[in-house]
Amino acid sequence: MALQTDRLLLRTPRPSDAPAVFAFLGDAEAMRFTHRLADLRACRRFLAAHERQRAKIGCAPWVILRKTDQSVIGFGGLYVDPFDPGWGVEVGYFFAPAAWGQGYASELTRFCLGMARHQLGLTAVSAFAHPENTASRRVLEKAGFVQERFVPAMNRHLYTCRLQARPRRKDVSLA
Repeated sequence: MALQTDRLLLRTPRPSDAPAVFAFLGDAEAMRFTHRLADLRACRRFLAAHERQRAKIGCAPWVILRKTDQSVIGFGGLYVDPFDPGWGVEVGYFFAPAAWGQGYASELTRFCLGMARHQLGLTAVSAFAHPENTASRRVLEKAGFVQERFVPAMNRHLYTCRLQARPRRKDVSLA
């Protein structure tokens, strides 16, 4: 079952998605601010590791498709990083260069924050952005993330978005 935003379809990765996802996760230019995957096998392991997290904690990144043509344009969502899990639930996104600058990351991030609050009951979500990745930093700041500190070992800024607590429903007694 796919979830959707105004312009995006979000679904769990399939083994057949690996080549399309590797096209950008393996691209040196597209991944210049983060970790580039070495080969298609590494991409398959990356996708599988995230899916194991979905089974454990109830969230993991989705394959992101553009609604208009159903093409794979990204990979992202809410997750606990299976390779560095100590940061809690994060929002992250990776898009094919052809999808950059069209507001997809902002649309995904807003959707993720709504899901974090309303479905997962989270009070905070983290994210990371490289100091030179001004586009990603702008996405996070527009969504309400605040830069907390620089993490030298990652060469990235840690951002946090505090979510308002969900309003409690008053108990209704039928007399």
